[in-house]
Amino acid sequence: MKPLAECAAEVLNTADGRDKTALSRAHAAAWTKARSDGAEVAIGHANPPDHPARPAHPELLSPRDVPKRKPGTPQGRIALLHAVAHIELNAVDLHWDIIARFADTPLPLGFYDDWVRAADEESKHFNLMCDNLERLGSRYGALPAHSGMWRAAEDTADDLLGRLAIVPMVLEARGLDVTPGMIEVFDRAGDAPSVDALRTIYAEEVGHVAYGSKWFHFLCGRTDRDPKPVFHALVRKYFPGGLKPPFNDEKRAEAGIPPDFYWPLVENA
Repeated sequence: MKPLAECAAEVLNTADGRDKTALSRAHAAAWTKARSDGAEVAIGHANPPDHPARPAHPELLSPRDVPKRKPGTPQGRIALLHAVAHIELNAVDLHWDIIARFADTPLPLGFYDDWVRAADEESKHFNLMCDNLERLGSRYGALPAHSGMWRAAEDTADDLLGRLAIVPMVLEARGLDVTPGMIEVFDRAGDAPSVDALRTIYAEEVGHVAYGSKWFHFLCGRTDRDPKPVFHALVRKYFPGGLKPPFNDEKRAEAGIPPDFYWPLVENA
Protein backbone atom coordinates (compact mmCIF):
# COMPACT_ATOMS: atom_id res chain seq x y z
CA MET A 1 0.00 0.00 0.00
CA LYS A 2 1.04 3.64 -0.41
CA PRO A 3 2.53 5.47 2.60
CA LEU A 4 -0.06 5.98 5.32
CA ALA A 5 0.37 9.76 5.52
CA GLU A 6 -0.50 10.01 1.82
CA CYS A 7 -3.62 7.90 2.43
CA ALA A 8 -4.57 10.25 5.26
CA ALA A 9 -4.18 13.31 3.03
CA GLU A 10 -6.39 11.70 0.37
CA VAL A 11 -9.19 11.28 2.91
CA LEU A 12 -8.79 14.86 4.12
CA ASN A 13 -9.01 16.16 0.55
CA THR A 14 -12.21 14.24 -0.27
CA ALA A 15 -15.32 16.41 0.11
CA ASP A 16 -18.42 14.19 -0.04
CA GLY A 17 -19.15 12.48 3.26
CA ARG A 18 -20.02 9.07 1.86
CA ASP A 19 -17.01 9.20 -0.51
CA LYS A 20 -14.73 10.32 2.33
CA THR A 21 -15.80 7.49 4.59
CA ALA A 22 -15.60 4.90 1.81
CA LEU A 23 -12.01 5.95 1.10
CA SER A 24 -11.26 6.03 4.82
CA ARG A 25 -12.51 2.48 5.29
CA ALA A 26 -10.63 1.23 2.22
CA HIS A 27 -7.33 2.70 3.43
CA ALA A 28 -7.95 1.37 6.94
CA ALA A 29 -8.63 -2.12 5.58
CA ALA A 30 -5.45 -2.04 3.49
CA TRP A 31 -3.36 -0.91 6.47
CA THR A 32 -4.87 -3.52 8.78
CA LYS A 33 -4.27 -6.31 6.26
CA ALA A 34 -0.68 -5.24 5.67
CA ARG A 35 -0.01 -5.18 9.40
CA SER A 36 -1.72 -8.55 9.89
CA ASP A 37 0.31 -10.08 7.06
CA GLY A 38 3.55 -8.73 8.49
CA ALA A 39 4.16 -6.71 5.33
CA GLU A 40 6.50 -3.75 5.36
CA VAL A 41 4.59 -0.51 5.81
CA ALA A 42 5.64 3.12 5.47
CA ILE A 43 4.28 6.20 7.21
CA GLY A 44 5.84 8.65 4.75
CA HIS A 45 5.13 12.37 4.65
CA ALA A 46 2.18 14.50 3.60
CA ASN A 47 1.00 18.08 3.43
CA PRO A 48 -2.47 17.92 5.00
CA PRO A 49 -4.83 20.81 4.23
CA ASP A 50 -5.46 23.42 6.90
CA HIS A 51 -9.16 22.59 6.52
CA PRO A 52 -10.48 19.26 5.24
CA ALA A 53 -12.59 19.24 2.10
CA ARG A 54 -16.29 19.47 2.85
CA PRO A 55 -19.52 19.07 0.85
CA ALA A 56 -21.50 22.17 -0.14
CA HIS A 57 -24.04 21.29 2.57
CA PRO A 58 -24.64 21.48 5.49
CA GLU A 59 -24.45 25.22 5.90
CA LEU A 60 -21.97 25.90 8.70
CA LEU A 61 -23.10 28.41 11.33
CA SER A 62 -21.65 29.87 14.48
CA PRO A 63 -22.60 27.62 17.42
CA ARG A 64 -24.94 30.29 18.82
CA ASP A 65 -26.78 30.50 15.48
CA VAL A 66 -27.53 26.79 15.09
CA PRO A 67 -31.30 26.42 15.67
CA LYS A 68 -32.33 24.68 18.89
CA ARG A 69 -34.85 21.89 18.45
CA LYS A 70 -36.68 19.91 21.11
CA PRO A 71 -35.49 16.27 21.08
CA GLY A 72 -38.97 15.09 22.10
CA THR A 73 -40.28 15.87 18.61
CA PRO A 74 -39.62 13.92 15.38
CA GLN A 75 -37.83 16.92 13.85
CA GLY A 76 -35.84 17.39 17.02
CA ARG A 77 -34.66 13.79 16.88
CA ILE A 78 -33.67 14.22 13.23
CA ALA A 79 -31.70 17.32 14.23
CA LEU A 80 -29.96 15.32 16.95
CA LEU A 81 -28.95 12.58 14.52
CA HIS A 82 -27.76 15.23 12.07
CA ALA A 83 -25.60 16.82 14.77
CA VAL A 84 -24.06 13.44 15.61
CA ALA A 85 -23.39 12.75 11.92
CA HIS A 86 -21.57 16.09 11.69
CA ILE A 87 -19.48 15.27 14.75
CA GLU A 88 -18.59 11.84 13.34
CA LEU A 89 -17.54 13.24 9.96
CA ASN A 90 -15.26 15.72 11.70
CA ALA A 91 -13.88 12.87 13.80
CA VAL A 92 -12.96 10.94 10.64
CA ASP A 93 -10.88 13.91 9.52
CA LEU A 94 -9.41 14.54 12.96
CA HIS A 95 -8.10 10.98 13.23
CA TRP A 96 -6.57 10.99 9.74
CA ASP A 97 -5.20 14.47 10.39
CA ILE A 98 -3.24 13.34 13.46
CA ILE A 99 -1.58 10.73 11.24
CA ALA A 100 -0.74 13.11 8.39
CA ARG A 101 0.13 16.20 10.41
CA PHE A 102 2.48 14.54 12.88
CA ALA A 103 4.03 11.97 10.53
CA ASP A 104 7.49 13.42 11.16
CA THR A 105 7.27 12.68 14.90
CA PRO A 106 8.95 9.33 15.69
CA LEU A 107 6.20 7.08 17.04
CA PRO A 108 5.64 3.32 17.36
CA LEU A 109 3.55 1.65 14.67
CA GLY A 110 0.96 0.98 17.35
CA PHE A 111 0.15 4.70 17.37
CA TYR A 112 -0.90 4.44 13.72
CA ASP A 113 -2.75 1.17 14.29
CA ASP A 114 -4.89 2.87 16.92
CA TRP A 115 -5.76 6.00 14.94
CA VAL A 116 -6.42 4.08 11.72
CA ARG A 117 -8.86 1.91 13.65
CA ALA A 118 -10.46 4.97 15.23
CA ALA A 119 -10.85 6.64 11.82
CA ASP A 120 -12.40 3.45 10.43
CA GLU A 121 -14.90 3.27 13.29
CA GLU A 122 -15.78 6.96 12.98
CA SER A 123 -16.44 6.34 9.28
CA LYS A 124 -18.82 3.56 10.24
CA HIS A 125 -20.49 5.85 12.77
CA PHE A 126 -21.06 8.58 10.18
CA ASN A 127 -22.65 6.06 7.82
CA LEU A 128 -24.88 4.70 10.59
CA MET A 129 -26.15 8.21 11.28
CA CYS A 130 -26.69 8.88 7.58
CA ASP A 131 -28.60 5.60 7.22
CA ASN A 132 -30.91 6.57 10.05
CA LEU A 133 -31.40 10.10 8.75
CA GLU A 134 -32.38 8.70 5.35
CA ARG A 135 -34.69 6.15 6.98
CA LEU A 136 -36.46 9.08 8.65
CA GLY A 137 -36.79 11.00 5.39
CA SER A 138 -33.85 13.36 5.83
CA ARG A 139 -30.14 13.36 4.92
CA TYR A 140 -26.82 14.74 6.08
CA GLY A 141 -26.60 18.32 4.85
CA ALA A 142 -30.33 19.01 5.15
CA LEU A 143 -29.84 21.08 8.32
CA PRO A 144 -27.25 23.68 9.33
CA ALA A 145 -24.36 22.53 11.48
CA HIS A 146 -21.77 23.78 13.95
CA SER A 147 -18.87 25.64 12.32
CA GLY A 148 -16.45 25.31 15.22
CA MET A 149 -15.72 21.58 15.01
CA TRP A 150 -12.31 22.03 13.36
CA ARG A 151 -11.12 24.69 15.82
CA ALA A 152 -9.35 22.11 18.01
CA ALA A 153 -7.34 20.88 15.02
CA GLU A 154 -6.33 24.42 14.06
CA ASP A 155 -5.32 25.32 17.60
CA THR A 156 -3.18 22.20 18.04
CA ALA A 157 -1.73 21.93 14.52
CA ASP A 158 1.82 22.17 15.90
CA ASP A 159 1.28 20.45 19.24
CA LEU A 160 0.78 16.68 19.31
CA LEU A 161 0.35 16.55 23.09
CA GLY A 162 -2.21 19.34 22.84
CA ARG A 163 -4.06 17.48 20.09
CA LEU A 164 -4.25 14.31 22.20
CA ALA A 165 -5.39 16.26 25.24
CA ILE A 166 -8.13 18.22 23.51
CA VAL A 167 -9.57 15.91 20.83
CA PRO A 168 -9.86 12.47 22.41
CA MET A 169 -9.43 13.36 26.10
CA VAL A 170 -11.79 16.37 26.19
CA LEU A 171 -14.07 16.42 23.15
CA GLU A 172 -14.54 12.67 22.66
CA ALA A 173 -14.71 12.13 26.42
CA ARG A 174 -17.62 14.58 26.41
CA GLY A 175 -19.37 12.20 24.04
CA LEU A 176 -19.19 9.53 26.75
CA ASP A 177 -21.01 11.94 29.08
CA VAL A 178 -23.89 12.85 26.76
CA THR A 179 -24.54 9.76 24.64
CA PRO A 180 -26.50 7.81 27.29
CA GLY A 181 -29.03 10.66 27.41
CA MET A 182 -29.37 10.59 23.62
CA ILE A 183 -29.95 6.85 23.70
CA GLU A 184 -32.78 7.41 26.19
CA VAL A 185 -34.41 9.97 23.88
CA PHE A 186 -34.59 7.52 20.98
CA ASP A 187 -35.53 4.61 23.23
CA ARG A 188 -38.53 6.55 24.55
CA ALA A 189 -39.52 7.29 20.95
CA GLY A 190 -39.38 3.59 20.04
CA ASP A 191 -36.68 4.20 17.41
CA ALA A 192 -34.75 0.93 17.76
CA PRO A 193 -32.41 1.41 14.75
CA SER A 194 -31.19 4.76 16.07
CA VAL A 195 -30.77 3.29 19.55
CA ASP A 196 -28.67 0.45 18.13
CA ALA A 197 -26.50 2.89 16.16
CA LEU A 198 -25.92 5.15 19.17
CA ARG A 199 -25.08 2.16 21.36
CA THR A 200 -22.45 1.11 18.82
CA ILE A 201 -20.98 4.60 18.84
CA TYR A 202 -21.02 4.73 22.65
CA ALA A 203 -19.18 1.42 22.99
CA GLU A 204 -16.51 2.24 20.43
CA GLU A 205 -15.88 5.82 21.53
CA VAL A 206 -14.50 4.50 24.82
CA GLY A 207 -11.64 3.03 22.80
CA HIS A 208 -10.94 6.33 21.05
CA VAL A 209 -10.70 8.18 24.35
CA ALA A 210 -8.45 5.40 25.62
CA TYR A 211 -6.13 5.80 22.64
CA GLY A 212 -5.78 9.47 23.48
CA SER A 213 -4.97 8.75 27.12
CA LYS A 214 -2.56 5.95 26.20
CA TRP A 215 -0.48 8.01 23.77
CA PHE A 216 -0.67 11.15 25.92
CA HIS A 217 0.86 9.19 28.79
CA PHE A 218 3.39 7.63 26.42
CA LEU A 219 4.63 11.00 25.17
CA CYS A 220 4.77 12.45 28.69
CA GLY A 221 6.78 9.43 29.81
CA ARG A 222 9.16 9.85 26.91
CA THR A 223 10.16 13.25 28.30
CA ASP A 224 9.78 12.30 31.99
CA ARG A 225 6.84 14.60 32.64
CA ASP A 226 3.92 14.05 35.03
CA PRO A 227 0.85 13.64 32.74
CA LYS A 228 -1.71 15.22 35.07
CA PRO A 229 -0.28 18.77 35.37
CA VAL A 230 0.67 18.68 31.68
CA PHE A 231 -2.94 17.80 30.81
CA HIS A 232 -4.30 20.55 33.05
CA ALA A 233 -2.00 23.15 31.49
CA LEU A 234 -2.90 22.12 27.93
CA VAL A 235 -6.65 22.13 28.57
CA ARG A 236 -6.43 25.56 30.18
CA LYS A 237 -4.48 26.77 27.15
CA TYR A 238 -6.63 25.32 24.38
CA PHE A 239 -10.02 24.92 26.13
CA PRO A 240 -10.17 27.98 28.37
CA GLY A 241 -13.90 27.84 29.07
CA GLY A 242 -13.39 24.91 31.41
CA LEU A 243 -15.10 21.54 31.51
CA LYS A 244 -18.73 21.11 32.46
CA PRO A 245 -20.23 18.28 34.52
CA PRO A 246 -21.97 15.90 34.74
CA PHE A 247 -19.22 13.45 33.86
CA ASN A 248 -19.52 9.76 33.04
CA ASP A 249 -16.96 8.74 35.65
CA GLU A 250 -17.30 5.02 34.94
CA LYS A 251 -16.66 5.23 31.18
CA ARG A 252 -13.96 7.86 31.59
CA ALA A 253 -12.17 5.55 34.02
CA GLU A 254 -12.58 2.67 31.58
CA ALA A 255 -10.84 4.88 29.01
CA GLY A 256 -7.95 5.64 31.35
CA ILE A 257 -8.95 9.12 32.55
CA PRO A 258 -9.34 9.32 36.37
CA PRO A 259 -11.44 12.04 38.04
CA ASP A 260 -8.44 14.08 39.21
CA PHE A 261 -7.65 14.75 35.55
CA TYR A 262 -10.93 16.51 34.78
CA TRP A 263 -12.65 17.69 37.99
CA PRO A 264 -10.00 20.39 38.67
CA LEU A 265 -10.83 21.81 35.23
CA VAL A 266 -14.51 22.34 35.91
CA GLU A 267 -15.58 25.87 34.96
CA ASN A 268 -15.11 28.24 37.93
CA ALA A 269 -13.69 25.41 40.02
